[in-house]
Amino acid sequence: MADIKMKKLKTKKYRCLDCGNEFKGIGKRVVCPSCQSDNVEESS
Repeated sequence: MADIKMKKLKTKKYRCLDCGNEFKGIGKRVVCPSCQSDNVEESS
């Protein structure tokens, strides 16, 4: 059996500009899990 090492994925914090939900996400196209909007911004 091969020994596979997984790197820890770094999530970023986002805020939905439509519903105000704050969440963590990964990837180029982040979608709000509450309202499925892609109108999100990275938050600090």
